[in-house]
Formats: sequence, structure tokens, C-alpha cells
Amino acid sequence: MRPRVLVVYKKSTYQRYVGSAQKRLEELIEHHDISVEGLLQEHEIHQETLRRAKEALRDLGARAVLRYRPEPLPDEGSWDLIVTLGGDGTLLWASHLADSSTPMLAINSAPDTSVGYFCAGNGHNVREVLAAALAGRLKSSRLARMRVDLNDEVISTRVLNDALFCHESPAATSRYILEHRGEWERQMSSGVWVGPAAGSTAAIRSAGGKVMPIRSRRLQFVIREPYHGVEQKYRLTKGMVSPGEDLRITSRMTKGCIFLDGTQKVHAVGIGDCVRLTLSDEPLTLLGLDRRADGSSVAAPFK
Repeated sequence: MRPRVLVVYKKSTYQRYVGSAQKRLEELIEHHDISVEGLLQEHEIHQETLRRAKEALRDLGARAVLRYRPEPLPDEGSWDLIVTLGGDGTLLWASHLADSSTPMLAINSAPDTSVGYFCAGNGHNVREVLAAALAGRLKSSRLARMRVDLNDEVISTRVLNDALFCHESPAATSRYILEHRGEWERQMSSGVWVGPAAGSTAAIRSAGGKVMPIRSRRLQFVIREPYHGVEQKYRLTKGMVSPGEDLRITSRMTKGCIFLDGTQKVHAVGIGDCVRLTLSDEPLTLLGLDRRADGSSVAAPFK
């Protein structure tokens, strides 16, 4: 039976700007403005990677369905493999489609401009990597994901990178009560980062968190820019959440939000609402994560 493959791809920055901003974009490119440096090259590399992936899947006999990231996607559960063409952002977006039994493979379509920590390959080796994935030759990693409850509703069991709880305005103070391991604390800050190990090299690390072993099943939280008053020093500014434990955040804001794996999935959190974060029972099966050590995501011009 021909393998069924869902391919989720992004549009290049150049493609996204074409339209209402096209005239301005053309002016900037014509004048070699620094703000658009490399934009066309990135677009061309991305398009070539997409073309090579389509060709490879056809030659490999796969029944491939391609979808641009924001488009409505087919129902989950009927795919032998989900492939993403973009960077980590595309992988994170598409990972919410995958249950624990559906393997995913990420290809960095333009490594010069796109972060690809989770990516197993790029346009140069896309055929080789796809063939290995379909033949079952790529090592799989089971990455812990996070479950997020808002009051009595489960809003996600598939957070791979991180969740950010904060005020809806980045310029406003976030006010909340944090609870962990029987302790609670009323805090003010710019927000709270929480995430599993896979996200510990991203925003959580930049906020002062620790890089965790990629296969760890613990979660990590870091308070973002905690308020320091004259006599104010918070105890719960960083910590780990072990399997079986939870972290609770009770909002003291009328306009709070929680962002899951970036800006695509946002939920309003009102005053008195409680967010509960725990280890999910749906890990992500990611193929080829160990390939990053061989330089497979390093960019080079197509020939």
C-alpha cells in the first residue's frame, strides 16, 4: 500500500509580503535596502526545496497531500507520516495535528534564515531523508509535550515548545498567583514561560532557564522580568515540574492570555481563571533529530 504523507509547508517571507505591500517591497529590493537583504534568495531556496520534496515523494510512490500552513487541514489519524517544510515554527504549528503514534519529519527549507533545531535535513538532502523516513531507517525520538487546562477545559495536550502566560499587551504588567508544590505566591512580572524539554533551548533559555536533556519528561517554568520592589523578592521565579506534579497560574487580570507554541494558538484568560500545566500523555514522535549533529541543516547555495 502506498504510504499516505501530509506535507505542511510555509510561504516564504517574500510570498507573504506580495499583495498590499508588494509595491513597497519592490522599492526596497530595487534599492538594496538592508531590511530585505537576502529575501529573494531565501524565497528561491524555499521554492526549490518544495519542488524537490514533491518530486521525491512522487518518485518514492507516496500519496502526498500538500497544505500551506494556514489552510484547513485534513483530519488527523490517517497519515503514515507528516512532513513539514519550513523551519521550527512550521514544525511546531503542524505538531498539534499529530497524535503520539503519527511520526513527524521536519525539513528546513531555507536554513540561512530559518531556525531548524528540530529539522532532520534541508533542500540538499531532502530526497535522501524522505526515502529513509518512509523506509523506517530514521531514528525516532519521543519528545515530551505539555498539557494545558483552562479552568475545567483541556485546551491542548500537544504543546511541544512552550506556553507564555501574560497580559494581552506586551507593555502591561502581568498579575497572577503562582502555585507549585504546595507553595503559592502573588506576583507581578512580564509573564510566565512554561515548557517541556524540547523548548528549553528557545525563549525559556533566553529568559534565564536551563537547557534540559531533550528526552527529559520534566517541565520548566521561568518568570519573565519579575517585578523587584523595595522589599519584594519572589521565591518562585524558576523551577521544574516533575511527572505527576502541576503548575497553576490564577489570573488577577481581566485581559490575560496564554500563547501556546507561538502566536497561532491564543486563549483569553480572565480574572479568577486558573491555568494548569502538566506533562501530557501524548508525546511527539519526531524522526531524524539525531541527524542535526552531522551538519545536515547547514545552508549552501543550490547548484
